[in-house]
Amino acid sequence: MKFLPLRPAGALALLLAATGVQAAPPLPSLGANVAGVTVSGISSGGYMAVQFEVAYSSLVRGAGVLAAGPYYCAEGAVGRALANCMEPTGKDAPPAPVDTLKTIEKLATAGKIDPVKNLRDDRVWLFSGSADKTVAPAVVDTLAAFYREVLPEGALRYVKLADAGHAMPSVADTLPNACNTSNPPFINRCQDFDAAGQLLTHLLGPLQPSTTASDGELVAFDQRPFIDGSAADASLAEEGYAFVPKTCQAGGCRVHVAFHGCRQNVGEVGRRFIEGAGYNHWAASNRLIVLYPQTATRNGFAFGSSKWVLNPKGCWDWWGYTGADYHTRDGVQPRAVKAMIDALGKAAKR
Repeated sequence: MKFLPLRPAGALALLLAATGVQAAPPLPSLGANVAGVTVSGISSGGYMAVQFEVAYSSLVRGAGVLAAGPYYCAEGAVGRALANCMEPTGKDAPPAPVDTLKTIEKLATAGKIDPVKNLRDDRVWLFSGSADKTVAPAVVDTLAAFYREVLPEGALRYVKLADAGHAMPSVADTLPNACNTSNPPFINRCQDFDAAGQLLTHLLGPLQPSTTASDGELVAFDQRPFIDGSAADASLAEEGYAFVPKTCQAGGCRVHVAFHGCRQNVGEVGRRFIEGAGYNHWAASNRLIVLYPQTATRNGFAFGSSKWVLNPKGCWDWWGYTGADYHTRDGVQPRAVKAMIDALGKAAKR
C-alpha cells in the first residue's frame, strides 16, 4: 500500500506551493473493524479517554486511564480542574459517583452523548502512582468508585503502583525517567511494569506476545480534514500519527486510540510518547491499529486565528477551553477523533 500525499486545492495549494511546505498524507482507509474501539490516555489524555468513552459509548468498548478522574470533573471551569480534579483538599473534591451518573444521564437524555446503557458492557483499566503529585491518587479513586457503580464485577481493574510518579510506566522507551519522577517526556521505567501491555490485555483479552515495532509502519497524517474549523482554534496539531501493523493493510484490524498527556505531544517531546509508551510492540503482533491524535499548544491568539485559546501545555480539553460542549459529541476534539476512526474503518483502497 502506498500512502499518497494529500493534494490540497485552491488557495491552500497556492500557499503551500509558495512556502515550499507540503501537507502530510491523508489518514489511510484500512477497512478497520471499528465495532469495538478501545481508548486510553494519561493525565489530560486520561480525562479525554473517559470523555470519549462516555460520549461515544456505542462505539467504545473499553478504556485505559492513567492519572485522571471522573467524567466532567471540571464542570467547564479551569479553577475546578486545578483544585477538585488534580489536587483536591477539603471541600474541593471530585464529583461523587452518583453526581457523575446524573450528569451522564442528563446529557444522554438531551441527545448530547450516547445512551448510558452502553457503558455497562465496557472493560476499564485504571492506574495511579503513589508518588504522583500532579493528579492525586484520591482523584483516580473517585473514578474507580464511579466505574464500580456501572460495570459488572471483573470488568474493572485498578492498579496502584508504589513510588510511581506522574507518567506512563513503560518497558519500551530507550531513555525513560526514574519511576518516581514527574517530568517530560512523562515516560518512566518502573522495573518491568508495562502499562500499555497490561491495559491492552485487560481491554482486549489474551494477546499474542509483544514483538518488534518494525512489524508495522508509523504513518503521519493530516489531521485538518477531520477538524471543524481551524486546527489552531481547536488546539490540535496539523499532523497526527497512526501505527499500522503490516498485517492490517488488508483490513479487519481493531483500533485503539492513545491520548498523550500535557506537554507530551510531538511538538513538545517529539515522538517519545508514540514510540516509547509501549503500544506499538503489542499492536504489531495483535492486528491492532493505534491512533495517536495530537494537540498543539496555544497561548491566547495565534497567527490566522481570531479566537482566544489558552492551552500553553498542549493538554486535551477536559475543562472547556474549546467551548461549552467540549465533553460531548459536539466537542470539536472528540468529534475530530471520531472522524479519524471512521476514516480508518472505510474500505481499504486497492
